[in-house]
Parts: sequence; structure tokens; C-alpha cells
Amino acid sequence: MTTQLERHDVSKGLYVFLQNNSKRWYCRFSLNGKWLCKSTGEEDKDRAIAMAHRILIEYEVRAKTNTLTTTKRFRDVAEKAITTMKMDKKRGAGKAIYDDYIGCLQKYHIPFFDRTYITSIDAEKLYEFDIWRAKKLKRNPAKSTLMTHNAAMQLVFKEAVRNKWMLPAQVPVLNTDSGKTTVRRASFTPEEYEKIQDHLFHLEGNSRKEVTRQIRELTQDYAEFVINTGMRPGSELDNLTWGDLHIERSDDKATFFISVRKGKTTLHTGTREVVCKRALQNTILRMTDRFPNRQSTDLLFRLPNGSTTNEIGRTFNAALKDIGLDESPYGKRTLYSLRHSFITWELVSQKVTIDVLARQCGTSIEMIERHYSHVIPRMFSQQLSGVDLPKKEEIERKWKYDEKISKLWEKRFTLWENNYKSRGTI
Repeated sequence: MTTQLERHDVSKGLYVFLQNNSKRWYCRFSLNGKWLCKSTGEEDKDRAIAMAHRILIEYEVRAKTNTLTTTKRFRDVAEKAITTMKMDKKRGAGKAIYDDYIGCLQKYHIPFFDRTYITSIDAEKLYEFDIWRAKKLKRNPAKSTLMTHNAAMQLVFKEAVRNKWMLPAQVPVLNTDSGKTTVRRASFTPEEYEKIQDHLFHLEGNSRKEVTRQIRELTQDYAEFVINTGMRPGSELDNLTWGDLHIERSDDKATFFISVRKGKTTLHTGTREVVCKRALQNTILRMTDRFPNRQSTDLLFRLPNGSTTNEIGRTFNAALKDIGLDESPYGKRTLYSLRHSFITWELVSQKVTIDVLARQCGTSIEMIERHYSHVIPRMFSQQLSGVDLPKKEEIERKWKYDEKISKLWEKRFTLWENNYKSRGTI
């Protein structure tokens, strides 16, 4: 909370003052019946008084030329920007990352800038914020963190310009030069992933409430989809419907596809088709058994009563903490680390080229090369594969199923295929 340390009246309707969070003097003046505030940019009181006179004259000229803006305090503008983002998300026009923007504005920007006028935020003030933020984080923020914070600030400035609370020329330049570049991303080994799923299964069996058990069960399914498709947790998975999951067969090959219609990149790239790995078939089978009356428009990840839950991420993170897998040498691991694991495993297995992997995951080749260079020894030659239905002469070698189980799966695939043609869902 800022506190005024010193004040000096310059003339009627004009004074300069010093606050505890800055070495620079600010001036406050009355114009057309309204009080405005502006940083003088000066540490010396006498120079600040001289600058205050210049600022007052400048604003009087702006008032006469109709280029004057009625400024607002940062907290008010930021809260207006947050309301705008929430409304955009509600009507389907917002981005998933708006939640991150809202979070960093509420946790960092609003507490620091608070009642500072939006037009008083300059390079000096931003530098002070950088120092304060680093102390709060207890480390230098990663470059990706700074980019998120800057994007959130730009939305606040955009809100201020749109409402004529500041001029475009008054928007300060934001940079990420002080950020620590993050190269490697935290992921899991296959053994660690199995350990996580075993623990979630254990938690499910020991749930006291039925709704808790259902959430833990759904968390396992959710994790299986991320680790077997590389899709982004959040908007990409949360908005999937049963109609987005379909199966295609060609001779002895069956492939599950997911149509990703909403997410981080779909606004620019449109719908993309994601291939599901063979291991996902058992998860899909369990889910279809739980929802026999599913409709094509029903959300894929929902509870038996049809409602959705926001507890999947928290449940997964709690499981990580229980078994000591939440921290890694490359940062904290979360549900999103499963996506990084998918990319890492595919590169290590050498079963997919980087360009195909980039399309599968809805990212760029440059992004993969930047963050996963530690597992890219060369460009790979094979492509992503779907679900291979067994040939009679290869049952034991490829599937390790006897003929009876093989026929059961073939019957299941045929049923799902027919369902999709008739009902729009497998």
C-alpha cells in the first residue's frame, strides 16, 4: 500500500508529493474541475516543481485541443480489463490463457500499482515493479513468465486507451530482457507416469465420497488422453465432445482421431486432427461403458450426473505431491507436464518426425527444437501410427491376445464405427 511521505503546494490547484514506493516526485493538479496525477520523473524537489508547471501547461493545451484524457487508477482499469476478459470467455470469444492473465494481474500487478494512475506508469515505475516482483518470486522470472505478465499489462493499457483514460502515445514499452530463458521443460519418465496412475487408482479406491471417487477416476482418464495424444490440458481437452472422437478403419488398421476445435491455436489454424495412440483404446472402452447413453454433443470429460469439474488439475497435483514427483530439476511438474512427456517420449522413440509431431501437438517446429533439443539427436523418419488390428498370423507376436480377445476387439471397433455413422459418436 502506497503512503504519501511529503507534500508541497506549488500554486492553487497544483502540488507535488513523494510516495514511499518511489524516489520520483509526482504532481497533482486540477483541470476543468477534475484532479489529475502525473509523475514528474524527478528526484530533486525543485526540479520536480519546475516540471509540475510544465506538465500543467501541457495538459491545459491538451484540454484546449481536445486531446486530454481523463486518467484512472491502475486498480480500476485492471479490474475493468479482467471483467472484459471474463465476459469474452463466457461468450466463447476469449482465450484459455486469459485465466493466467487474470491470475498474474490479481497476484502481482494490482497489489503493486494499486492506486497509481495509469498514465503515471513509466519506465522508472516498471523498473521498480521488476525489482518488487523478483523479490516476491524469490527468483528472476523466466522469459515465458515475463511474456505472460506483459501480455496481461498490454490488455490493461488497451482497456485504458479504448476508454480514453490514456493516449496511445502514453503506453510504456514493455520488455523481457531481464527474463531467464527456459529451455528444458519438466516431464515424466514412463516409470514415473505409471507410478502416478497407480497412486490415483489407489486414491480412487479409498475415496470417502462418491463424487471424490468419480473425480479421481476422471483424472486418470484425462491424464491418459494427454499422455497418449499430446493435447493441451485446459481448453483443448475440456471442450472435447463425444462427437469429436471418431474411428477410421482401413483393412487391418484402425485409427482413433480427435478433432480439436477449440484451444490455444485453433483461432488462427482452425480445427486440427489429432491421432490417438493405441494405448488409449482401453481408456475409451472404460469411458463408453460409463456413458452408454452418450450423445455427440455431450462433453467427453464430465461426471456421471453430466456436470463438469474444476478439480482435475488439483487432484493430479495432489497425487504428485503425495509420491514426491511434483518437483524436478527443470521446474515444478503439473498436469501440463504430461504434454511435455508425450513430446519427449515420441522424440526418444524415434517413431515420428518433428514436423509431424508439431502438427500433432498444435505447435511449431521451432518451439520443439528450442525446448526439446536435449532429445533430438537427428531427424526421424517414421510417422505417428494408429491402432493396428491384428492379422491372424501375427496375433501372438503383435498383440499377445488369443483369437477370442482379438475378435472381441474387432467387434468393439465395428460397433463404435457403426455408432459414429448413425449417432455421431462412437
